[in-house]
Amino acid sequence: MDQHNHQSTTSGAAATGKPLHCIVKLGGAAITYKNELETINGDNLNIVSSQLRQAMILGPCHGMDWSRRPGSSEIPTVPDDFDEQLQLESKKFVVVHGAGSFGHFQASKSGVHKGGLNKSLVKSGFIATRISVTSLNLEIVRALAKEGIPSIGMSPFSCGWSTCQRNLSTADISTVVKALDTGFIPVLHGDAVLDSSQGCTILSGDVIIRHLAEQLRPDYVVFLTDVLGVYDRPPTEPDATLLQEIAVSEDGSWSVLKPQLQDVSRQVEITVAPHDTTGGMVTKILEAAMIAKLGIDVYIVKAATDHSMRALKGQLRENIPDDWLGTVIRLAK
Repeated sequence: MDQHNHQSTTSGAAATGKPLHCIVKLGGAAITYKNELETINGDNLNIVSSQLRQAMILGPCHGMDWSRRPGSSEIPTVPDDFDEQLQLESKKFVVVHGAGSFGHFQASKSGVHKGGLNKSLVKSGFIATRISVTSLNLEIVRALAKEGIPSIGMSPFSCGWSTCQRNLSTADISTVVKALDTGFIPVLHGDAVLDSSQGCTILSGDVIIRHLAEQLRPDYVVFLTDVLGVYDRPPTEPDATLLQEIAVSEDGSWSVLKPQLQDVSRQVEITVAPHDTTGGMVTKILEAAMIAKLGIDVYIVKAATDHSMRALKGQLRENIPDDWLGTVIRLAK
């Protein structure tokens, strides 16, 4: 999906007080089983939530999910010593997640990304897509809240974000800024949104991250994925090579610094799943390169690993250790 070089209108200024520490993208393939309709990878989500807490919050904290799940007989309890607990120091993070096995099926079957709200199938698909992605957003907010992270779900559609010719045109971040300044962790997601030229489309979480990075200037950005990082071809191929460091020039071109590829003429090949309406890894790399042009380091790393923990904690900002597996994309020096 072409959502690059957008001209956006933003209401709200950058956050005041403490600067934004990090924007994290939870890849849909990392937190769901992408080939199983609307199925969450609970183990990965729990580990990611724990790692995010360790990266954000210093010290112990209480869980914040006091609601009862549908069909559950478990009665939520509130800790007796909650009022006596001191306010913990925490770092400012923003979380954006992909859809994975949520939303993509509904969007691709109905053609929401192509527009045409005057068609009943597209309008129905728009509703079905938003039901699916917002249900995933709720589950992610729950998982984070159970870890004691004060997370608040925010849908781009409900916040007034929209596109024109599938390029981001209106993006009001004032609610995100207010949430950050109040001590909350905003949790946004890829969403079905209105488009002034074709009626509607799908707004990718990767595009959302790039816009937030432009406006809020975090110290660094982390993409958590289902693979170790960016490869020169699909990682399932036996000769695939992990690209550990990519340098982006100010003109937007990029080159591989590490490792030194033996065949410099070999093209980097990227694949996109047939049901993925957001552009997959293609969009991820292009948006990461645009963020790196701002002077913000971007780490693409496998979720729920020691490598992702180190990236989330900001331990890679000076030098990249030889034993760290992932991809760093940064502005060329």
